[in-house]
Amino acid sequence: MIDVLVAGGGPAGLAAGIHAALAGMRAVVIEPRAVPVDKACGEGIMPSGVAALRAIGARVDGHGLRGIRYLDAHRSADAPFPGGPGLGVRRTVLHAALALRARELGVGVVERRVGEADQGDGWVAAAGLRARWLIAADGLHSPLRRSLGLDLPYPEAPRRYGLRRHYRIAPWTDHVEVHWSPRGEAYVTPVGEDLVGVAVLSRERCGYAEHLARFPRLAPLLGARPATPVRGAGPMRQRVRARVAGRVLLVGDAAGYVDALTGEGIALALASSEAAVRCLVTGRPAAYESAWRRLSRRHRALTCALLGLSGRAGTARLIVPAASALPPVFRAAVRALQ
Repeated sequence: MIDVLVAGGGPAGLAAGIHAALAGMRAVVIEPRAVPVDKACGEGIMPSGVAALRAIGARVDGHGLRGIRYLDAHRSADAPFPGGPGLGVRRTVLHAALALRARELGVGVVERRVGEADQGDGWVAAAGLRARWLIAADGLHSPLRRSLGLDLPYPEAPRRYGLRRHYRIAPWTDHVEVHWSPRGEAYVTPVGEDLVGVAVLSRERCGYAEHLARFPRLAPLLGARPATPVRGAGPMRQRVRARVAGRVLLVGDAAGYVDALTGEGIALALASSEAAVRCLVTGRPAAYESAWRRLSRRHRALTCALLGLSGRAGTARLIVPAASALPPVFRAAVRALQ
C-alpha cells in the first residue's frame, strides 16, 4: 500500500512527498496540471525557507535578498535578514526544482484531480488510489478541506486580493521592497538578473495599472517593460476549523491563510509539510495540529497586527514612518519572521 498520498503538486505538496520519501515512505502526488504551474505570488523566500530547500536537496536558482525595505511617498526603512540571505525566485523555477527533486527520490506523480476522500480503518482513498495517509496540499481554496467540512465562515469584512506581473528590467534593489499606500501595498521582488516581480495586495477590486498608479515612487522605475501577463489570487483570508481530519492532514495554504503581507507563504508551506510528515513517521498524526499552530504563531500574530493597521487609512499612513523612526522594532519584527 502507498504510505502517503499527497493531493496537490505545488511547492507544499511536492515538499511533503520529498519529506516522505526521505523518511523511507512510499509517496504519490496527485496533480492534474503539468509542471511547472505559474501562479500569482510574491516569489520572495525567507531565509528559513531557503534553509528548508537546502535541507531536502532542492537546487533552486534565484536572486539573493538581503532584507526587507518599507517605503511610502517620502520615507523608507530597511531591516536586514540576520540569519543569512533570502531568495527571490520565479514560482515556475521553484516548482520545477521541487518536481526534479521529487523525481530523483522516486516520488510518484499521477495526473488526476482530487475533490474528496473516503476513509476507513487504516486507510484513506482519493482519485482511485488508496494509502495509509493523505496530505491535502490543494491550495488556498482547497476542495478537500471544503469536502471535509473544515472551512470556517469568513467574518463580514472587505477581503484582500492580489495581482502580480513581471518587468524586464535589472533589479535596483537587493531587498524585498514593500511600497505602502492607504489603499494597499506593492511588493517588489528581484527574481533574476533582468527580471523583477511586482505584486499588489488590496481590499479594492480594480485593474493592475490603477493599483500601480497609487505608488508614486515605484511606477517610474518600471517603465513600460512588462514581461508577463497579470495573474490574480484571492481572497486571501481562509479560516480553517482544524488541520487534521481522521487520516487527512492539511498543509500549505490549504491549512489556513491570513494574508501574503509578511511574505512567508513558501517558508510556511515547506515547514508545515515537514511537520506533517514528521508526525506521521512518529505515529502521532494528531500532534500535527499543535505543531502547525506553533510554527505559524508568530507569522499569524504579526500579519493580523499589520492587517489591522493597514485596513484603516489613518493608521496605514503611520506604518512606514513608525518603521523609519523605530529601526530596532522594525528589525526585530523581520527577525521574528525569518
